[in-house]
Amino acid sequence: MFILVKTRDVVRIPPSKFMRPLESVVLEELRSKYENMLVYIEEPSGGVKRLAVIIAIVSVNVDPLGLIIPGDGASYHNVVFEFVAFSPFIKEVVEGEVVSTTKSGLYVNLGVIDGFIHINQVSDEHVTFDTASGSLLLEESRRRIERGDVLRARVYATGILPGKGIRIHMTMRQPGLGKLEWIRGKKSTG
Repeated sequence: MFILVKTRDVVRIPPSKFMRPLESVVLEELRSKYENMLVYIEEPSGGVKRLAVIIAIVSVNVDPLGLIIPGDGASYHNVVFEFVAFSPFIKEVVEGEVVSTTKSGLYVNLGVIDGFIHINQVSDEHVTFDTASGSLLLEESRRRIERGDVLRARVYATGILPGKGIRIHMTMRQPGLGKLEWIRGKKSTG
């Protein structure tokens, strides 16, 4: 889910920042450019591209000898840097806290962003939205899922939601998935 990626870029340093330490300015410029950005990361082994969100720039190595382009007073420096990215993969099992329930499903906080579980993917039972309590009700077992509950789910699709970023679709309709207290209850009784 979290990966460390090493890459390179050229960073423009404006003249107004020349008096500050080069490494801290480059780090500042990289953070403003890349953090929270959606990117595709190509795996070195198979050339498979994975969707990811850049969480943090963690290290930077700057070439102190920059270039100056005529007509632009800034200096341009080659940099090699590492960043941590959040990149969920298909079939990954994740745990998170329910942040909201709606008549269409659940939004679950995965630490960095929220994943979505459609109401049809909550359980094999028929599930309805209880507007009075703002929770999802599993009709046969009478179990509820509410805001604050901790769930285990499996990622089955990722994509880009225009204007909002990465969208993670999950399911709980497989053995070993669901509300954690239900899973623990099955282990102790079985």
